[in-house]
Amino acid sequence: MELITVFKALSNQARINILVWLKQPHLHFTADELKDYDSNLGVCVSDITKKAGLSPSTTSDYLSLLQKCGLIEATRMGQWTYYKRNEGAIETLNKLIQKSL
Repeated sequence: MELITVFKALSNQARINILVWLKQPHLHFTADELKDYDSNLGVCVSDITKKAGLSPSTTSDYLSLLQKCGLIEATRMGQWTYYKRNEGAIETLNKLIQKSL
């Protein structure tokens, strides 16, 4: 885990929001948005885009950065991509921060 990349990803409120939403999708997305939700897959990119109020390209860039630093995982199913948090990486980050402070 490269901390510079992780902190860069976390330096944007929209990307932090995405991580918060993906932690408990049922609290942040409507039942209609989660009609095809599977905890093993995560939340569909189109639902994240809608919730974030961002363009599809900006959302894609944000998700790509979060994935690049390991904080989220993507699964492609047909034409759709689903995202979920990588809880192991987030726990590792938490431990690294606790050691540093």
